[in-house]
Amino acid sequence: MAFRAAVITFPGSNCDRDMAVAIERASGSAPLRVWHADAELPERLDFIALPGGFSYGDYLRSGAMAANSPVMRGVKEQAERGVPVLGVCNGFQVLTEAGLLPGALMRNASQNFICRTVALTVENSQSLFTGGYDQGQAIRIPVAHHDGNYFADEDTLDRLEGEGRVAFRYAENCNGSRRDIAGVLNAAGNVLGMMPHPERAVDTAHGGTDGLALFEGAMRTLADA
Repeated sequence: MAFRAAVITFPGSNCDRDMAVAIERASGSAPLRVWHADAELPERLDFIALPGGFSYGDYLRSGAMAANSPVMRGVKEQAERGVPVLGVCNGFQVLTEAGLLPGALMRNASQNFICRTVALTVENSQSLFTGGYDQGQAIRIPVAHHDGNYFADEDTLDRLEGEGRVAFRYAENCNGSRRDIAGVLNAAGNVLGMMPHPERAVDTAHGGTDGLALFEGAMRTLADA
């Protein structure tokens, strides 16, 4: 059976095509494209991606309105069933607003929009999403955000650290995120939110391929399951 992934598009998404291209490159199958107002997700999904952008123009709070879109009911249900869900940049913001991940993404400490490639450290190479990397591996992935400053209270941060749920950390903190956190997992390990854009690092013509290992590693893990 062909690999079935879905990329959700919200009003204001601008990385949905990039995400679709990255998934197809890694899996060999073009993902289904799902509009935020759809009340139900396609059946038998193997992977769900929430892309970057500025859903609803970041009105109220980044990701706050998108988190209440009709499609998110289905995303929550599928996540609870164990289907992998990846949220990148605005997708990460949506996941926190929807309660699928702890913490919140606040305004960058510099108060400026940041758009450049940054150095990351792989903190957990044992998750479904990070199996294509080595523990402690240094990688370079682009960021493009204004509200990427990850915040959580100390108890939550301690729990994330203790449970191995910090997936990626900034080698040099670019936005003020607590404990340099760039990506976090849910307790079950099937939901990952990260501010850097791995889908923008899958082609040497675009500056590097360090993001491709995330998609290829996830597809291999799912194929072996």
